[in-house]
Amino acid sequence: MNARPDASSLPIRLADYRAPAWRVERVELDFELGIATTEIGAKLLLRRDPAQDESLRLDGENLELISIALDGEVLADDAYRLVDGGLEVHGARDGSVLETRVRVHPAANTALEGLYLSGPSETGFLLTQCEAQGFRHITFFPDRPDVQAIYTVTLRADRARFPVLLAGGNPDGSGELEDGRHWARFVDPHPKPAYLFALVAGRLEKIEQDYRTADGRDVQLKIWAEADAIDRCHYAMDALVRSMRWDEQAYGRNYDLDVFHVVATHDFNMGAMENKGLNIFNTKCLLADADSSTDDEYRRVEAVVAHEYFHNWSGNRVTCRDWFQLSLKEGFTVYREQCFSADMNSAPLKRIEDVGLLRRAQFPEDAGPLAHPVRPAEYREINNFYTATVYEKGAELVRMLAGKLGTAGFRRGTDLYFSRNDGRAAALEDFLAALGEANDVDLSPYLAWYGQSGTPRLKAHGHYDATRHEYTLTLSQHTPASLQQPRKQPLPIPVKLALFGSDGRMLPLHTDGQTDASEIVVVLDEAEQCFVFRDVPERPVPSLLRGLSAPAVLECDYTPAELALLLGHDPDGFNRWDAGQQLALRAYDALRDGAHNGAVNAWCDTLAALFDDARLDAALLADLLVPPGEIELAERESVVDPARIYTLRQQLQQRLAARIGADKLEARYRSLAAQSTAGIDAVSQANRSLKQRVLQLLALLDPTAACHHAATQYLDAPSMTDRLAALGVLARHDAARSVEPLVHYRKRYASDPLALDKWFALQAQLPGEGALARVQALEADPAFTLKNPNRARALLGTWANGNPSGFHRADGAGYRLYADRLLALDALNPQIAARLATAFNGWQRLEPHRREAAHAALASLAGHDQLSRNLAEIVGNMLKG
Repeated sequence: MNARPDASSLPIRLADYRAPAWRVERVELDFELGIATTEIGAKLLLRRDPAQDESLRLDGENLELISIALDGEVLADDAYRLVDGGLEVHGARDGSVLETRVRVHPAANTALEGLYLSGPSETGFLLTQCEAQGFRHITFFPDRPDVQAIYTVTLRADRARFPVLLAGGNPDGSGELEDGRHWARFVDPHPKPAYLFALVAGRLEKIEQDYRTADGRDVQLKIWAEADAIDRCHYAMDALVRSMRWDEQAYGRNYDLDVFHVVATHDFNMGAMENKGLNIFNTKCLLADADSSTDDEYRRVEAVVAHEYFHNWSGNRVTCRDWFQLSLKEGFTVYREQCFSADMNSAPLKRIEDVGLLRRAQFPEDAGPLAHPVRPAEYREINNFYTATVYEKGAELVRMLAGKLGTAGFRRGTDLYFSRNDGRAAALEDFLAALGEANDVDLSPYLAWYGQSGTPRLKAHGHYDATRHEYTLTLSQHTPASLQQPRKQPLPIPVKLALFGSDGRMLPLHTDGQTDASEIVVVLDEAEQCFVFRDVPERPVPSLLRGLSAPAVLECDYTPAELALLLGHDPDGFNRWDAGQQLALRAYDALRDGAHNGAVNAWCDTLAALFDDARLDAALLADLLVPPGEIELAERESVVDPARIYTLRQQLQQRLAARIGADKLEARYRSLAAQSTAGIDAVSQANRSLKQRVLQLLALLDPTAACHHAATQYLDAPSMTDRLAALGVLARHDAARSVEPLVHYRKRYASDPLALDKWFALQAQLPGEGALARVQALEADPAFTLKNPNRARALLGTWANGNPSGFHRADGAGYRLYADRLLALDALNPQIAARLATAFNGWQRLEPHRREAAHAALASLAGHDQLSRNLAEIVGNMLKG
């Protein structure tokens, strides 16, 4: 494989970690801001570890060095050396002050890493992105998370072009300069790593609100956006206030600066960034209004605002020692965000959403060539480490620990963790040690979860002794081998369980240590264990891994009737949904294999009965009516044919629709349509969700009637949720009738980038081989560009990741086009190219023709000169796998 010269082939290994030989106690940064060029002066107060005899080496990339001085003396040429990826300085000692001045080029920075321009040169604004290693693109510095410094930042710029100047920390003065320029200074009193540095400069509007923390600090909250977007930031402000109050109550964490800035940008590689005191958000995670945002997007804004705010403690005040510990801040904060969202909305529905994402994104990642532990032993490109495994699986591991300790115990543990590690760069061992010590329990066995890749498979078998009224549950675990870890060790797996009687009631559980509880947690920490329950009056139906108490795949010898019982009677919404998902998988297997085991009828009959249950929450019913997606179904296949999976899933849904009946679907749709509002309250969102699902099912039985309803709904829609749902039904079931509304939508939202992203994504999701030509046509739309990450993800990412039957063409044309686009994108933005390349994950399990075509596309990519190290690593791992 050929890669760019800067693509290091040497891995970074956890075992090689050493504390930094040189730290920075204080840093003063002085920016002369400009779009074409910006000059940055840096003054570093250096501290040396006396135990390490190493010369000073600073990280730096794409920097033009203008001047350098040590302790006030300009350095001679032989006193320093520019090396690949950095700067070496001779003669530095403990307490030395190093001063450098460099030049960078923001407008030319299409990678959106370091200091760059968002938007056109005439109207855009400057901003930074420094996680994980972007600060080395701004100035020479030891760019690692365990180097924490006090920052003083001075910004200078033309006032007319850059009227707003922002940096992290508290304001520390501002004023006028000659020639229409001005300045502003900010000081952050809290030591922080370089990846949390941020600045913003440009023409921005703001909304603001005063807030008083629980410990009495008055804080100014300010959200900034360009003029055409600022009015859509009010919901984010409301979410921010609720997040701050929740963190005070749930974790005792208070905000610690005098001002909190949040800035929205259309050009951002990530969803958002938690820079201390100056969060920067992708607009898709901050802007919301009924006309242009769906209900899912409202919830996403709420969740991401909370996530980034919660990082103020779980990530900023306590940061990670090195990037191997990334899940220490991300997994923990995702868990905190999930709990917040559950409290703000519906806990069962939130758990359904989170587990659905885990199974669609992380389980396949764990089973493919990109599998890695939550804390790997090594990596090559850190930007490729921001994965579902680190975030989603990492959150599940924290959830396991919280479940084991209980609410009060987990709070004791996090209080100790924050107080003990405040201002430090911590490791996962520090987290588990604090949780364990606060509760007098040894949690070290759970570290095995962090070091082992793969999703454990939990097998369960029950035996009922009617004579002794005893039920024995045998549990065993196995984690499939992977290339890096051919042998897997048993893990401690908490299994939350309940037993149900034939009438659907939960039975009291009697074990050696438990009496009369209806739900308990047992821990499987060996390859196989037996658990005995006494005084069980009848053969029970076990409900296992309730709430997904561990990120594992359950394999249990259920009959369809047993799963139907749980689907019909479990009082917990999540567990009811999960039983339905397991039953739907059995039904899919039956259709695929031509079997007659009753699973299809059991699934359809039970859901048809629930459809008639007026007591059932509308949003929960909508989720129950959706079978597992094509990605999850593919995980059940040893040889994957995406077109066949799509067809079988459609057949399964048609059977469900027929069992419910067109008349009932029509009546329910009309009832829900009559209640349509633009409200974002829980009831309104639930009704919209169910209405969308009912319309989709009706379209499978009577596409003419459904498309008639959809056309009317599109015209009369009071919200984007209804509008987009209608457009989706029309585009899938009546292509000719969808042309006019698609054109109307395109014109209506021509100046709204986020709404246009949805237009591109909707069409990229339309299934079948025609997707390729449709994507090519959409690429020709004047609004499409590879330079904007959101737009590239909306079209190309949605097609490759969200449309299996459309992307995985049997002739391989989809793979070839996608590989070409990845090459073009890699030259602009390597991070986004590498992330989109993960769409090839699982190619080895495709049927032979597709597998050969996918391999050829990957091999062609690998053979290109000048691949970035980001894309080179992903493609290399794919081919090795």
